Amino acid sequence: MARPPPLGELPPGYTPPARPATPQILAGSLKAPLWLRAYFQGLLFSLGCGIQRHCGKVLFLGLLAFGALALGLRVAIIETDLEQLWVEVGSRVSQELEYTKEKLGEEAAYTSQMLIQTPRQEGENVLTPEALDLHLQAALTASKVQVSLYGKSWDLNKICYKSGVPLIENGMIERMIEKLFPCVILTPLDCFWEGAKLQGGSAYLPGRPDIQWTNLDPEQLLAELGPFASLEGFRELLDKAQVGQAYVGRPCLHPDDLHCPPSAPNHHSRQAPNVAQELSGGCHGFSHKFMHWQEELLLGGMARDPQGQLLRAEALQSTFLLMSPRQLYEHFRGDYQTHDIGWSEEQAGTVLQAWQRRFVQLAQEALPENASQQIHAFSSTTLDDILHAFSEVSAARVVGGYLLMLAYACVTMLRWDCAQSQGAVGLAGVLLVALAVASGLGLCALLGIAFNAATTQVLPFLALGIGVDDIFLLAHAFTEAPPGSPLQERTGECLRRTGTSVTLTSINNMVAFFMAALVPIPALRAFSLQAAIVVGCNFAAVMLVFPAVLSLDLRRRHCRRLDVLCCFSSPCSARVIQILPQELGNGTVPVGVAHLTATVQAFAHCEASSQHVVTILPPQAQLVPPPSDPLGSELFSPGGSTRDLLGQEEGTGQKAACKSLPCARWNLAHFARSQFAPLLLQSHTKLSRLSPQAVVLVLFGALLGLSLYGATLVQDGLALTDVVPRGTKEHAFLSAQLRYFSLYEVALVTQGGFDYAHSQRALFDLHQRFSSLKAVLPPPATQAPRTWLHYYRSWLQGIQAAFDQDWASGRITRHSYRNGSEDGALAYKLLVQTGDAQEPLDFSQLTTKKLVDKEGLIPPELFYMGLTVWVSSDPLGLAASQANFYPPPPEWLHDKYDTTGENLRIPAAQPLEFAQFPFLLRGLQKTADFVEAIEGARAACAEASQAGVHAYPSGSPFLFWEQYLGLRRCFLLAVCILLLCTFLVCALLLLNPWTAALIVLVLAMMTVELFGIMGFLGIKLSAIPVVILVASIGIGVEFTVHVALGFLTAQGSRNLRAARALECTFAPVTDGAISTLLGLLMLAGSNFDFIVRYFFVVLTILTLLGLLHGLVLLPVLLSILGPPPEVVQMYKESAEVLSPPAPQGGGLRWGVPSTLPQSFARVTTSMTVALHPPPLPGAYIHPASEEPTWSPAATPAANGPSNLGPRGLCPATG
Repeated sequence: MARPPPLGELPPGYTPPARPATPQILAGSLKAPLWLRAYFQGLLFSLGCGIQRHCGKVLFLGLLAFGALALGLRVAIIETDLEQLWVEVGSRVSQELEYTKEKLGEEAAYTSQMLIQTPRQEGENVLTPEALDLHLQAALTASKVQVSLYGKSWDLNKICYKSGVPLIENGMIERMIEKLFPCVILTPLDCFWEGAKLQGGSAYLPGRPDIQWTNLDPEQLLAELGPFASLEGFRELLDKAQVGQAYVGRPCLHPDDLHCPPSAPNHHSRQAPNVAQELSGGCHGFSHKFMHWQEELLLGGMARDPQGQLLRAEALQSTFLLMSPRQLYEHFRGDYQTHDIGWSEEQAGTVLQAWQRRFVQLAQEALPENASQQIHAFSSTTLDDILHAFSEVSAARVVGGYLLMLAYACVTMLRWDCAQSQGAVGLAGVLLVALAVASGLGLCALLGIAFNAATTQVLPFLALGIGVDDIFLLAHAFTEAPPGSPLQERTGECLRRTGTSVTLTSINNMVAFFMAALVPIPALRAFSLQAAIVVGCNFAAVMLVFPAVLSLDLRRRHCRRLDVLCCFSSPCSARVIQILPQELGNGTVPVGVAHLTATVQAFAHCEASSQHVVTILPPQAQLVPPPSDPLGSELFSPGGSTRDLLGQEEGTGQKAACKSLPCARWNLAHFARSQFAPLLLQSHTKLSRLSPQAVVLVLFGALLGLSLYGATLVQDGLALTDVVPRGTKEHAFLSAQLRYFSLYEVALVTQGGFDYAHSQRALFDLHQRFSSLKAVLPPPATQAPRTWLHYYRSWLQGIQAAFDQDWASGRITRHSYRNGSEDGALAYKLLVQTGDAQEPLDFSQLTTKKLVDKEGLIPPELFYMGLTVWVSSDPLGLAASQANFYPPPPEWLHDKYDTTGENLRIPAAQPLEFAQFPFLLRGLQKTADFVEAIEGARAACAEASQAGVHAYPSGSPFLFWEQYLGLRRCFLLAVCILLLCTFLVCALLLLNPWTAALIVLVLAMMTVELFGIMGFLGIKLSAIPVVILVASIGIGVEFTVHVALGFLTAQGSRNLRAARALECTFAPVTDGAISTLLGLLMLAGSNFDFIVRYFFVVLTILTLLGLLHGLVLLPVLLSILGPPPEVVQMYKESAEVLSPPAPQGGGLRWGVPSTLPQSFARVTTSMTVALHPPPLPGAYIHPASEEPTWSPAATPAANGPSNLGPRGLCPATG
């Protein structure tokens, strides 16, 4: 910094005065921290000087590098799969999900489309024929949906899920069954004949009208076809499934309907059925045994009489099941209907999605607007569409947010003074941060980090707000450059003064987001990593590229060009007499005098023709004693101002023409210096005996106490209704479903690693324990449990009974089973099996062995062979059990008339590695209900593991709610680790653990208060608020470190240092907070209430809390508990003493602080001169002030005399 300024910057003949020896006395314990910080600042200074020398090259290369990284956005992947987004990485749920996918594949067996009907008038009963008519109208409209794709027409009968279609040897019957076999539709209409209208299949037989479920009587049809085909096996299959007369044997909602079959119970009476009585106990599909729809699946808001009889309900639900894309692809692969379109699984998925969207649209439009009921429709594709819309980038909001930020930055940094205006710097800074955000996201895409809704909806605005904070800090510091700084070192000086704090805040932000990545939710881990990378790119842009922008702007000012419109010259030129440093007359200081303020009286006159100000300095100044300090503090004694200079022309008529408007002279730094700091840090007020510091501590203590209470109100959870935009049809459906049909399909999965055949008792016990859970919906008392093991055992008992009857009647003998029934023959084949490869058959077992023993267990040697027979012979029972065996048992065809003996050899199924018991969970409204159910299920599985059975629960409650079991523990751990990391980072970079501890204390208070306010606002705790709470610590550093570092490097008493820290950091911190709020403001316009509540509201509260804690609480804490100054400037007492004369207008003012020892005196020389721009390059002009200012400290600290200024410039904040 010793290089002279370029020629022409100072008047000819000006000789820089020799710099005095550094008058700093360092406390011994602080030498190392000061030396280390000075070394780091020296590196920053060298970096800034190098950037300034090559600013054009640095800017070009920086923009080129960031632009190249931004191109990575082209390969960005947006993840919308809920499992990929919300299942904890590495958790037991994740491992179980992987196991399920390994055994069964990626897809579920079917997808669900739902219709919910509710009355428009709250509480109205829907168990009426009229309400069911409306439900039939909507369901019928939905079931008739057709879409045309790939030149084909696709209707419900082609794509619906059909449970357990049997294989029949008779080709004609098989084709007829394939066309007629009903879709699985769970609907209250199945209690009535009208339920058949939803089934669209039909078949043709010669001499008969088209066969449909509305006119099909299976018993009558089999009787008619019996003479023409052997249908004994098919008849037994229907008898076991208890099909009976199917729909034609059920009552008609309207007996007067011409199509109501004569077999309907109320056909002849013509009486409308009692709807509540018919729906009591649920309904059945075409199979009474395997297709029972419980009440809870069909009716919502039920009310019963004291005897438990159903009286009324407030909602109806119908569910249509469709095949999965893979099932649809396999079903039509090789079919003549698709052979010419290149049929693929992707096409199958497209067909299903198109049909589902059309289904939802037509169902919602099925009822007229004036109907007494309303229909809510939903499908799996609807949910996918919501997630895609949730993840889309809103270009309008992004552009609007960035334009708003551009406008604010430009207006904030514009000045009437053309040479000090930085509007172009503000514009360039915001654009640079925008490019840095894009480059950071592009880098994330190149690294393979998938984007999600949080990335696209929140991160661009949050990162912009955080990044612009440092832009304001550097720009503010650049205008506050120390006097005497050579033009070539301006950028280096700026980085030296602010680089430490920018580095500290950026590192803390990155550490905060990296720590937030400890939350093991993939969506939020990706968001946290992306935020950390984006903050790192912002840091690089601010520290490397933005200084080049400042350097170019400095050249613009040096060339006297207009701000923003830099192609035009500035009209603000003025003739200025350079003010040269001068020493005191005799170089002595009066004894006992410790505080010196010099106000130089100058004569200034205004040239009306050109609006130029010419200032002439007098040759001498006078010493006067100071006036009494009304606040009893050295902080607030008035100093010189522009008013003193221009006041000499008060008698002229030209002053009014030259005086600036008050709005042009006011700024945030002026407000902090003249009003905010004096009010906050004075010892007492006129209205109260309490000092402002005490009031602040009491208020923040009350806020903390209130927040601790609010923290007890925070509940866990994140409902899907919180994510979907309010006022939409999807939100209405989800709200109705949550209110009336809070049912969840789950499964208890048993794994491999144990012998199922010898663990039957343990499997039954596990099922019993699971069924006894409070949340599990029990089956009706008249129905057996719906599990494969119960169905399998029941089937074996049935064929054993058939065999016993055939054996007793002589139709089956030791040597022949041909005359027996189909079931008796199956039992015969199983009873002779030994399970021994050497002697596989033993006919003596026909009378000595049973397929199920007295304890209800299947003989282990028959278990896997019997499983093969059951799977092949009872497709309806297998489908109803939802067993999903893996490995699947081999196919085996039974032929009662096979006489070769080969049919006696039954291949045993392979040992099972995967099977499941289905359950329904009910009453799960709050997160606590889910957690209770999950804990109960896990406990049941843990008990089963002690018996050797390996099992785990599966289903959406376990996928998405198990995170809440350890979420608070994870949150507390992340916060504690992050606070510790913040303390270490601050202690290492500030080299002052005392200050670091105060910063961490304030950050912990902010986190607790934000958590408590969430409780009062009803914002539930989920993984998303946890990430924000963890990140709040890093974001809060933005509001605290600058003030703390300014305090640490200032001199004087604690109050004086706190005030000086406020003066220097109030403006950039406030501008940064406003910029963050502007960045978040665009989130308020989101269509998703979730974005508004969980991001905009929470982050806005966080920003306001940070502003209050950083600019109000922290200065007060520092003024009371702050560490001692690192640097104290002292002068030896002079032997020659000047007696202070009487006060006169103007001159030098002296004040004695009580903090220094008697043998030393601290001296501050302060001079304020008002000059209109442009200044001489290298000369510093402090902004003029209309209000009096307090006396500043003697010198700033660690970076030497270069930080000294005529008014005691801001200390180095970096």
